[in-house]
Amino acid sequence: MKKVVCLLISVAAVSLMAADGEAIYKSKCFSCHGEKASKPALNKSQIIAGWDASKTIASINGYKNGEGGAMKGIMKPIAAALSEDDLKAVATVIASYK
Repeated sequence: MKKVVCLLISVAAVSLMAADGEAIYKSKCFSCHGEKASKPALNKSQIIAGWDASKTIASINGYKNGEGGAMKGIMKPIAAALSEDDLKAVATVIASYK
C-alpha cells in the first residue's frame, strides 16, 4: 500500500511541475500572435497556428541564439526565458491550433 501511495504522490508532483503550454502561450505569445496563434505578430511575422512543434522549437531556439527575421529583437528575450520543458509545451499547444 505504501508503494502505491508513493507512486501516486510522485505522479501528482510531476503533473504539477509539468509546463502548462496554454498558460505559457497566453502569458508570453498571445499579445502579439493573437487567439490561437491566428494573426501575424505585429503584422511582421508568419501566422504560426498549426506549425509542427519541431518547427516552432527550431524557430524559438534560433531567436535564443540571436537569429531570425524582423522579430528577433522582440523575440530573443522572450525565447531566452523559456526552459526546454516550457518550449516543448508551448510548441505542442501552437501545433494544436489549426
